[in-house]
Amino acid sequence: MTRDSPPGLLVLHAVRITGFADTPVIAHRYGLDPAETKELLLDAEARGWVEHTAFAGTGGWSLTERGRAENERQLAAELARVGGADEVHDVYREFLPLNALLLRACTDWQLRPTAGDRLAVNDHSDYAWDARVLFELAGIDRALTPLADRLRSVLTRFRGYDTRFTTALARARAGESTWVDRTDVDSCHRVWFELHEDLIATLGLDRHAEA
Repeated sequence: MTRDSPPGLLVLHAVRITGFADTPVIAHRYGLDPAETKELLLDAEARGWVEHTAFAGTGGWSLTERGRAENERQLAAELARVGGADEVHDVYREFLPLNALLLRACTDWQLRPTAGDRLAVNDHSDYAWDARVLFELAGIDRALTPLADRLRSVLTRFRGYDTRFTTALARARAGESTWVDRTDVDSCHRVWFELHEDLIATLGLDRHAEA
């Protein structure tokens, strides 16, 4: 039984988890051929699953409501085909406590409360404060590895989250502070957000209704 996903599913899913991206980024997400990706996107557009919009000199693809429903239908069928629903559900349950830790770490990276301002911006001048946050992220990084291994054993499209997170954390620890929480690079926060979206899409869950 193959655990690889078809290109059409991967293209639609890449649009889902990136949120808004141009064709090269969509193709790169799963290592797909750019020309084939473009054709699949145009086909999905004709079906009403994606739409292309442009503003401020940039353009990209996003899912429509019909596309979101189709994406979840395809993901559910794929998960049933490989018989991996129980394993992904188990991983998701273990993911949620880590998610809370990640969100708190990112908040602490952005804010450092003072006596007069509990929402004071973290200017990264307090080495001990930042070192504590990086230490917490390192613990999350270690915990992510076995979860990523389990997900990858279900479907190969899950691969890469752990190595991407580790790479982002290494850059942050080397002094590139934006690699913790920036959304326009493959930061710890962006990788984690994509994994979260991947899990809830695969399981057909509502991010806003999580226990």
